[in-house]
Amino acid sequence: MEKTRVSKNRLRILYEDRWICVVVKPAGLLSCEYPKSREKTAREVLSRHLKKDVFVVHRLDRETSGVMLFALSAEAKKKIMDDWQKIVHERLYRALVENPRSVSKSLPNSGRIAEPLAYNAFHRAFVPRKEDAKKFKTVSALTDFQFILRGKTHSLVELSLETGRKNQIRAHLAFHSHPIAGDQAYRAKTDPFHRLCLHARSLVFEHPFTNQTLSFLCEESAAWEQFVLGKEK
Repeated sequence: MEKTRVSKNRLRILYEDRWICVVVKPAGLLSCEYPKSREKTAREVLSRHLKKDVFVVHRLDRETSGVMLFALSAEAKKKIMDDWQKIVHERLYRALVENPRSVSKSLPNSGRIAEPLAYNAFHRAFVPRKEDAKKFKTVSALTDFQFILRGKTHSLVELSLETGRKNQIRAHLAFHSHPIAGDQAYRAKTDPFHRLCLHARSLVFEHPFTNQTLSFLCEESAAWEQFVLGKEK
């Protein structure tokens, strides 16, 4: 295992060997390219820094920060993606969310959100209303949650995914009246940190070639907790 270091474009490298590389992606950087996009991506930054091709095995939304795993060969990519559900033991997120106006709409301290997701013309996920469900093609989506801290206007919640759908956390929380702060696409009314307040906090997985269990943690900004407590901004 190599010492933590930072690439020239603000990707913090937590681990690197011949097969994989684990980094911390900052908010505002795309995970990888998409058709017709010319924006800089985490994959591109890491590839240039390591002077070799790297391969995406999972993605974070552009405005989501946190721990990401890359494969360093096509063989490693295939093995990781084929065995993803088997080798990934933990994948936790934290989000700073708005509280609903009505206490009756507040989620319990812990539980599971299980509404299926549909996608609009802009490939953005949403939960269809029950009366409209038959109009859309949906996919299953399971999000487990636990509230870490509740404040007067905002709360800090930890989330784990049973499924890895695009925009899953954002759509599920917004549907249940807890949009993530800074998430204008999902009707958030506040933007205290001028970013989407969603962070991929930890990743625990079995190394695809050595079978060693690797664990990585990058904590969310301490300012989020202070904000919930009313001690920040």
